[in-house]
Amino acid sequence: MVKLNKIYTRTGDKGTTGLGTGERVVKFHLRISAYGTVDEANSVIGLVRLHLTDEDKVVDEILGRIQNDLFDLGADLCTPDRGEELPYEPLRVTEEQVERLEREIDELNADLQPLNSFVLPGGSAASAYLHLARTVSRRAERCMTELADLADEPVSDAAIKYINRLSDLLFVAGRYTNGRGSGDVLWVPGANR
Repeated sequence: MVKLNKIYTRTGDKGTTGLGTGERVVKFHLRISAYGTVDEANSVIGLVRLHLTDEDKVVDEILGRIQNDLFDLGADLCTPDRGEELPYEPLRVTEEQVERLEREIDELNADLQPLNSFVLPGGSAASAYLHLARTVSRRAERCMTELADLADEPVSDAAIKYINRLSDLLFVAGRYTNGRGSGDVLWVPGANR
């Protein structure tokens, strides 16, 4: 149970922060960058939701679930599984969450025409912000996979799969909110040479 009754603690004043394990690390530690970037993606998704229309209700419902999942992912990353006993059961991203994203990608994509070109970020405001969220989630994925490549810095397979599928979902949702793809702005290779 999370209880926040005091916002500042002064424990980070010397440039360190606490992990869920109780361990203190520098605020620029790659693990902090990873879950900080996940938090940034979540914030951009919040902006997306401000620009959705009534026609995008299904996308809004999906994004609401994703925002909650991203807090789960942050909690997972904040508590590395190094096999040590903790006084509580840490929250972990599950394969079921990954599978749900896959189903939602397929459902949204079923209404879209196949692409013959890459899509440029733009069209509607919601779509542009979805592309921004997609690029931030890709950055989170790069941080997470770099972290997982370090000795004694575990990141679960499910967490990496989740962030990978998330960027795919955000891409498809960007097309979906662009008039089901009719408002997509397509890349024209060499158009300005």
